[in-house]
Amino acid sequence: MARLIGVIMLLFLGSTAWAGNDIYTGWFSNKAVSGYDTVAYFTESKAVKGNAKFKFKYLDAEWYFNSDENLELFKNNPDKYRPQYGGFCAWAVATKKQRAPGDPNYWKIVDGKLYLNYDNSVQKQWLEDIPGFIRKADENWPKMLDQ
Repeated sequence: MARLIGVIMLLFLGSTAWAGNDIYTGWFSNKAVSGYDTVAYFTESKAVKGNAKFKFKYLDAEWYFNSDENLELFKNNPDKYRPQYGGFCAWAVATKKQRAPGDPNYWKIVDGKLYLNYDNSVQKQWLEDIPGFIRKADENWPKMLDQ
């Protein structure tokens, strides 16, 4: 019965969930960026899974890191390391004004900011006009926060 209710909720509410401040966390966890270490994108230039030993609650979500050093870097400057548009797909925010999940394996740092995309095919489209998509997403995101 509980499983059936869960399926009905997914169908009724849609495919994404977010914490109170519009941080994408998925339906069944409260992990920002699916538990990946957002600092590692900047320091190691790759997607690295975080460890529950190094977690931090911020903006109603749990942020995971793979080291105490990365946790401290995030605590000291979370706006530098958290993904744009709450970790939702930057292309979807730009083109569809939608909160599609951002996949931590499809990412790009542009001008010192982290952007996530939904999947490989979406990222290919994103890469065709990054500045244009960022301009449009920057315009759309504040309006989306009011919805």
